[in-house]
Amino acid sequence: MTPWQSVAPQRDQLGESPFWHPGEQRLYWIDIPGRAMRRTQPGSGRVESWPMPQEPGCLAPALSGGWVMALRDGVYRAREWGGVLSLLQRFDHDPATTRFNDGKADPLGRFWAGTVFEPKTAPAGELFSLDGRPDNGAGGAPVVERKAGGLVTANGLAWSPAGDTVYWADTQEHRIRAWDWDARRNVMSRERVFHQFDPKPAGWQPGQPGYGGRPDGAAVDAEGGYWCAMFEGGRIVRLSPAGDLVGEIATPMLCPTMPCFGGADLRILFVTSAGNRSAAEMAARPLSGHVVCTRVETPGLPVNFFID
Repeated sequence: MTPWQSVAPQRDQLGESPFWHPGEQRLYWIDIPGRAMRRTQPGSGRVESWPMPQEPGCLAPALSGGWVMALRDGVYRAREWGGVLSLLQRFDHDPATTRFNDGKADPLGRFWAGTVFEPKTAPAGELFSLDGRPDNGAGGAPVVERKAGGLVTANGLAWSPAGDTVYWADTQEHRIRAWDWDARRNVMSRERVFHQFDPKPAGWQPGQPGYGGRPDGAAVDAEGGYWCAMFEGGRIVRLSPAGDLVGEIATPMLCPTMPCFGGADLRILFVTSAGNRSAAEMAARPLSGHVVCTRVETPGLPVNFFID
């Protein structure tokens, strides 16, 4: 493993949802409270930022060009950088208390996104899929399905290399769930606990030992390893397809938020992070809020494109 390097000069309040666009050789990501979508060609020293009208939760590239993204109240489509945001689907949740969070496209081109209940007093988070494919049986009109629920903060969405398993993290409960997945019919079954992390010790404060963090965003490598950012844990963990902890990489920030794989060989691990932390933490870990990268041995899976 090579040392961590900063990818972008600016600091995000809460960077999330990174993906590598192979055709453009660009890294994309968002700053949720900063209400911005960002992109850069690593090594250029230049970052482009596109202001969003609401907090973006996640985004994915579209096969026909542009992007699909989940903002606070619904899923939108953009055809060109800085262009018009067209509403694909509004949802029933109350945007005063609930917004979209982690999500991405699945291997067949549907867009999935989960919600977070911001008061964090009830397990009201849900997971949805949106199928905009021309052959979806609705003439290309979006077909929305609720796929799961019962948590506070939706995170860690990912699929196995064979496309037969879907993963979803319950951040507050320190738990990652898994389901068997019939990709063609978009049916999830045999729900199980993929991995359970230890809870935060009572009275624990950032900077103290004794806490490994809670699962945030995730990515899967070509061998089926599940790489998960551990918020407040200062590390990225790798879980085997059986859910066993088989490796970890310490990060220069205490709060990594989501990894993705990129570069020509998909062996560059990019990681977004939180910069809305205490002054003491920011001074001790000055790369907090930055996007960082390092080379890893196992290549990752390429990004899935939304199809419409």
